[in-house]
Amino acid sequence: MKTRVKICCIASEEEAKTAISFGASALGLVAAMPSGPGPIPDELIWRIACSVPPPIATFLLTCETQAGAIVAHHLRTQTGTLQLVDAPEAGAIAAIRLVLPVVKIVQVIHVRDEGSIDEALQAATEVDALLLDSGNPALAVKELGGTGRVHDWRLSRRIVEQSPVPVFLAGGLNAANVRAAIDQVQPFAVDVCSGVRTNGRLDPKKLELFFNAVWE
Repeated sequence: MKTRVKICCIASEEEAKTAISFGASALGLVAAMPSGPGPIPDELIWRIACSVPPPIATFLLTCETQAGAIVAHHLRTQTGTLQLVDAPEAGAIAAIRLVLPVVKIVQVIHVRDEGSIDEALQAATEVDALLLDSGNPALAVKELGGTGRVHDWRLSRRIVEQSPVPVFLAGGLNAANVRAAIDQVQPFAVDVCSGVRTNGRLDPKKLELFFNAVWE
């Protein structure tokens, strides 16, 4: 099966069209974050999400952790998928499902050590997919994505092997390393932000090289 590609940090309707034209099957729309690149206002997320044709998936990256706040964030933006970049409060996923039964939920796991495997497998019992990234929620100013760092793919492979739900791989991917990442981890999809950008803008040449490497 061909590895799917999610292009994250989409900043405009034009960037969305460009990413889709190269073959992206999902787009990441970053809301306000404690740190990291790519946040855009909720109103712009809504406009971009409304412009994206099916079957392309739209992901709202939210750092909210309470069910009510997450639901409210979705209602402002209307994406098809919620990407929870921080750990939600206990019971939040079930509460969200009651209000938003058709919205997909993807939990981000920041892969730091062996404990991330148990964290991922526990989260996988409640969500539709996992996304493995390289942030650090334990810092005073949380890193919840967009670090440009690669984590230990050996841990990611173990999560993929045991997860009952699809797994997206993120964290420092680019045209030079994505093929090795796919070969080692065997993810359902790869997710990239800075690796296909130049001076913060989506770069068609880097997109072409990235997709060629993914699908070679």
